[in-house]
Amino acid sequence: MKVWNILILRLMLFIHFIFPSINAFAFAVLPVTQRLNPRCHQHNCNNYRDTKRAATTTTNNNDNDKDALNTSTREMTLEQKDFFMGYINQHHSDVLCDFVIAFTDLGALMRRKNSFSGGSMSIDGAELVQVTAKELEVKVLVHERSKESLMKMVRIPWDADLHKDSLKRMYRLLPEKVPKTENYDPVDDPIRRMVRLLHIVKRPEVTGKLCQLGIQIGQRKRARIEENLYLNNVPHNRPVRKYFYDMACQAALESVVLCSAGTLTNRMQICCSIPELNPGMDAYRVGTLLEMTRAIAITLAEQNLRVRVCVQGSMGSGIFTAIPKQLSGVATLLQRMDWQSGEGEDNEGMIGDYVNFGGIGAEHVVNAGVDRRGNPIEQDDVFLIVCPQSMVGTDTSIYKPLLEHVRAAGDRPCILINPDLTDKIS
Repeated sequence: MKVWNILILRLMLFIHFIFPSINAFAFAVLPVTQRLNPRCHQHNCNNYRDTKRAATTTTNNNDNDKDALNTSTREMTLEQKDFFMGYINQHHSDVLCDFVIAFTDLGALMRRKNSFSGGSMSIDGAELVQVTAKELEVKVLVHERSKESLMKMVRIPWDADLHKDSLKRMYRLLPEKVPKTENYDPVDDPIRRMVRLLHIVKRPEVTGKLCQLGIQIGQRKRARIEENLYLNNVPHNRPVRKYFYDMACQAALESVVLCSAGTLTNRMQICCSIPELNPGMDAYRVGTLLEMTRAIAITLAEQNLRVRVCVQGSMGSGIFTAIPKQLSGVATLLQRMDWQSGEGEDNEGMIGDYVNFGGIGAEHVVNAGVDRRGNPIEQDDVFLIVCPQSMVGTDTSIYKPLLEHVRAAGDRPCILINPDLTDKIS
């Protein structure tokens, strides 16, 4: 049971800090020669057609306006800053030293001096003295051989990148920067950005403690794990599944909006590895995957976006044609699910108009035009690609059709749901 608790805690921390920002990035495994302009076509963020949804959205907007008033200062209060700095200085001053070495000119100077004579310059301590909306101000105790120790002040931006003279092999690849939004939480935002810095300097074990710190100083339940979140019950209870669906839907919608503003790339992925969505566990349940996909598609369609849900078909040729086991029957089940799109239902007319289905490849990307009868064709705005997987072999690799699909989509958002792009023997 202790192992389960550790796994659940790590999962929730990953989802909290990665999901809301959706971890959007260009697919490193695809040989893309150039990155596309990260914009999608303009759209109106209005509800689809149901007046009940309109009333719900109005209530949510009013709540967001209240939050905006509370966070208009864009910074933590003095009490929150004091608590934040006191905690970091008392428990994680070594992390500040790592930040100084990786992100500042002082760290580059120390590396140059030590390259000629090891130990000629060292950082004996660091203290966080100020926190602003843009940067951290750190007081550093520097010791040089045959000289007295000196105190120096350095500034580390929240969105800092590795110093140009840093040894890239010592650090991880730079994670995607947390995008700026109009009304961000003054406590949650800096913690998210500090989590990014911690991953760069290979200190992920501190991220969970920062999550708890945010709960203490923010007095919110944003990062708090629900007490009834029992993932060892299979199938998971409906409230548990809905908890993850709502997070995925919110992340997808925020990312599409940020993509339209040009602050995110249009190539994104959602990774949710709870037991029922992890094909490596015996608790894997394809119904949960389909429900989450349906929830995301409906959320985007309610904003007047035309969504195409794409599932890869059989790969290979001749007798060597095959489809990944995880995706067997998924395309058919998606279309037979209850989308409540019939006459008189909540999502009346959504299927076929705002939500459509297809495969992976350039031929499945629909652009605006006119059919042979002169009827206008509406183009797809967002593509949800469900669990793309690759198999060993030239004819069974998903890379080529996926690359063609993404290129044909142009600057429209393409969201991969739980991708597994490593070649598997099949």
